[in-house]
Amino acid sequence: MKNKVLKIHPNDNVIVALTDLKKDEIVELDGQSYTLTEDIAAKHKFAMYDFEVGSEIKMYDVLVGKANQPIAKGGSINIFNVKHAVNSFELRENHAEWQAPDLSGFEGRTFNGFHRADGSVGTANYWLVIPLVFCENRNIEVLREALVDDLGYARKHTYQNQTNDLISLYKAGKTIEDILSADLQSQETETQKQKLFPNVDGVKFLLHDGGCGGTRQDSTALCGMLAGYITHPNCAGATVLSLGCQNAQVGELKAEIAKRDANFQKPLYILEQQNIGTESEMMAQALKQTFAGLMQANQNTRQPAPLSKLTIGLECGGSDGFSGISANPAIGYTSDLLIGLGGTVILAEFPELCGVEQELTDRCVSRDDAALFSHLVKTYNDRAKAVGSGFDMNPSPGNIKDGLITDAIKSAGAAKKGGTSPVTSVLDYPEKVTKSGLCLLCTPGNDVESTTAEVASGANLVLFTTGLGTPTGNPIAPVVKIATNSKLFNKMSDIIDINTGTIIEGEESIEQAGERILEYAIKVASGEIEVCAVRNGQDDFIPWKRGVSL
Repeated sequence: MKNKVLKIHPNDNVIVALTDLKKDEIVELDGQSYTLTEDIAAKHKFAMYDFEVGSEIKMYDVLVGKANQPIAKGGSINIFNVKHAVNSFELRENHAEWQAPDLSGFEGRTFNGFHRADGSVGTANYWLVIPLVFCENRNIEVLREALVDDLGYARKHTYQNQTNDLISLYKAGKTIEDILSADLQSQETETQKQKLFPNVDGVKFLLHDGGCGGTRQDSTALCGMLAGYITHPNCAGATVLSLGCQNAQVGELKAEIAKRDANFQKPLYILEQQNIGTESEMMAQALKQTFAGLMQANQNTRQPAPLSKLTIGLECGGSDGFSGISANPAIGYTSDLLIGLGGTVILAEFPELCGVEQELTDRCVSRDDAALFSHLVKTYNDRAKAVGSGFDMNPSPGNIKDGLITDAIKSAGAAKKGGTSPVTSVLDYPEKVTKSGLCLLCTPGNDVESTTAEVASGANLVLFTTGLGTPTGNPIAPVVKIATNSKLFNKMSDIIDINTGTIIEGEESIEQAGERILEYAIKVASGEIEVCAVRNGQDDFIPWKRGVSL
C-alpha cells in the first residue's frame, strides 16, 4: 500500500481512508497534515476542514450530502452527521464531444462467438425452456429433470457426499456435539457427464412468478423481456409452455419477438396445455421438440467476430467504499475501450445514478434522449417517494457499513462504470439496444432484476463489480465478477473472477486494470474461460414488475 489516504477529485472536500486509521494519527496528503479526531475505518471518509451545519459535502466533484451536525477537520463523515443531498438537473446544451482512449492494443482483435441470422454474435449457445405463466413452472421443472442430467448438463456438487458423511455419523450413534464438530472434507467430483451436444452450452429454464394475476402492463413487460431472451444472440432457440388463459398471451409474445427481430429464424416451439390436453402428451411433445431444437443448435460452432459485436452490461452489487475508486472506474475504462472499437455498453440501475443526472444528461448525443432520461429518472424517483422510499433510501446496510453512507456517494461511484463516452441511446425496460455506444437502460438497483434486464436488452456479457461479495449470475450471459479489494478477492475466490484491489494498493493504474479486464472479457466471450458464476450454476433470473424496486 503506497498511500494511506486518497482525495478522489481535486474539488472534493473529504478524504478516503485506504486503510484503517486511528484517532490522533497524523496523515499527509498533497503537502497538508490532518490529525484524525476519531478512528476512521478503511473505505470511510474524513473532513478536510471544519464543516458547519448545512455545509456541502463533495466527492467525485459532485454534491453527495450536507452536514446536519458540525464536523471537525479530521472527523468522520457518517450517517449521523451527514444527510443525503444532490443538485437539481436540467436540460441544457450537451457536451458529447469525446476522444477515445488509445486502442492500438485491441484494434483488429476478434473473439470466437456464435453467429446468428440477424447479424448478432453470441458469447454462448443455450437452449431456453420458458413458462409463459407461473402456472407452468412445475412442468418446466419436469422438463429440467428429464433433460439436464442425461444430456450432460448437470453440475455435480460435493455437498451430497458431505450429507452422506453426516448420515454415517448419525447411524454410528454420534451426538449433536459430534455432528457440529465434524470435519467434512470437500471432495472433488466429476463436474458433469460428457455433453451429448458439445456445441450447446446448456439448457436453461427461466422460472418466474408472472404472466397473470398482476397488471396487464406487467404481463406486457414480461412478454417483452422473454422475447429479449429468445432473440438474444446467446440463445439458439426456445421451448415455451403456455397454459392458455393467462394475461401473457402467445400472440403478445410473438409480437414482442417481431419487434426485436422482424425476420426471426430460430427454432421456437410453443405448447399450450389447455389446447393439448393431458400433461403427459404435452411433456412428450415438449421433449421431442426440444431435442430436435438441440440437434439444430449443435450445428452452430464458434467463429471469429470483431469486438464491435460485444454488448457488455455493467452491474454492481454489494458495493463498498472502494467500488468508485477501483473496480467501477476500471470497467469504465474497459467500456471506453470497447465503445472506441465500435462495441456497445449498457449502464443501468437508475436509482444508483442519483446525483450524476446532470453529467449523463449533458453527455446525451440526442436532446430527445436527454429529455427521456430526465423523465424516466424523475418519474421513477417520484413513484418511490409516493410510497415513502425515495432514491435516498437506496444504500443497503452493507453499503453503509463499508462507507457508502448516502445514495449520492454510492451513485457517484456507481456511475464510473459508464466511463466517459457520449450517451448514444436511452431505453426504458425492457427495450432492446439497437445502437452501438453507451446506452442508459432504466432498471432498478436490485442486482438480479437489473442484470436480468440488461441481458434481455442484448448484453452478451456482464461485468459485475462487488466490494462485499455476491454470487449473482445469469442463465445465458456470463457474468464476470470483479472485486474492488484484495481482501474480498482472496476471501471469496470461489465466486470472484478478477481483482482490482491492485489499484487501491498502488500496484496498477485504472487504465491498466481496464485493459486487463477487456483481455479477460475477450477470453470469456470466446469460451476459453468459464467464469465462477457459470461454474457454480448461478442462474439468477428475476423479471422486473414495474413497481418500486430500489
